[in-house]
Order: sequence, then C-alpha cells, then structure tokens
Amino acid sequence: MEQNYMKQIQFISVTPEQLQQTILDGVKEHLSEFKKQLQEPEELMTREETSQFLKVNLSTLHNWQKQGKLIPFGIQGRVYYKRSDIMKSIIKLQ
Repeated sequence: MEQNYMKQIQFISVTPEQLQQTILDGVKEHLSEFKKQLQEPEELMTREETSQFLKVNLSTLHNWQKQGKLIPFGIQGRVYYKRSDIMKSIIKLQ
C-alpha cells in the first residue's frame, strides 16, 4: 500500500493552466532535443583527428581508452571516437 502512495503526485496551489503549461514546456524541451539529434548526425573522429582535437599524443589517447575515459568504435581495423562522447568526457575543473 505504501508503494502506491509513493507513486502518487499531489499538486497544491496549481491551476489547471499552470499544470498544462508545465507539461507543455517539458514536452517542448524533449521534442527540441530529439529534433536536434535528428538534424545533427553523429560525427566520428579517427584517432589522429581526436588527438589533434584534444591536443594530446596518441599514447595519451590510448591510455585514456584503456582507462575507460574514451569509448572506441571500430570497423575493419580502424578506430573511431564519437565527437559527442569526447565532449561528454571533458569535465569541468574547480
């Protein structure tokens, strides 16, 4: 019985218009992101392109790959990295 209670959402002091707008804003945000993903095909970068982009040598790239910091993809002996994965692996420094 407690599990059902945990799945319920209660709205206090929210008008139907405010609820509708909140839902609409959320749907618009998700649709916008989905549309962006459809328009921008995933760019694959070779090891050389990736090392130049990150300004590191190939051995550093290899080490990052072994550490799981970059995820490689391949076809017929060629290694590629997704640009989006590279951008996600870059972290903010404090």
